[in-house]
Amino acid sequence: MTSRHPAFFEGTEMPTTGWWETLWPEPARVLEAVDLKRDTDAVDLCCGDGWFTWEMAKVARRVLAIDLDRNMLAVARDRFTKAGTTNCELVEGDAYELPTLAGRLVDFVFMANAFHGVPDQPRLAQAVHKTLKSGGRFAVVNWRQRPREETRILGEPRGPKTELRMSPGQTMESVEAGGLTFAELVELPPYHYAVIFERSSL
Repeated sequence: MTSRHPAFFEGTEMPTTGWWETLWPEPARVLEAVDLKRDTDAVDLCCGDGWFTWEMAKVARRVLAIDLDRNMLAVARDRFTKAGTTNCELVEGDAYELPTLAGRLVDFVFMANAFHGVPDQPRLAQAVHKTLKSGGRFAVVNWRQRPREETRILGEPRGPKTELRMSPGQTMESVEAGGLTFAELVELPPYHYAVIFERSSL
């Protein structure tokens, strides 16, 4: 049995096929809700198997998909190859090293279902801050702060442990500590919300 990589964020393993698609049947609608704009440079941070990345690539000019799990990246690569997606780069790496991994400033960073497990959230927010262009945005999609027993998909409790879940206020506090500014709160029923932050104009 392979041991867990020490840099993996807690409670953020990619779920088994089936319930993930049930939870997010229309990823394009989520991206529309968080206002991913056309012809921009975007990052899918902690992208997993690329479920959202694929849809991001249909909107953005260029997408950089970053994850520490090479097996999940392989699944994403296979999905993109079959779909003929050519504007997406997959990178294996630590989310804290985002500025180095990106290699350039971007317009938009998207992070779904992973921020709750980040040990040093202000540090990650600082990394995102350094990677965004002036006016660039960071969208954090989180599970609602509800008991895990109440977030049921296909008849079973799903999502991170109850104690890992964050309120929108907690998310705002953690990200603003990294230098970004709160811009908008978006509801993503039934179990999620998104908080959008902005890098202030220089």
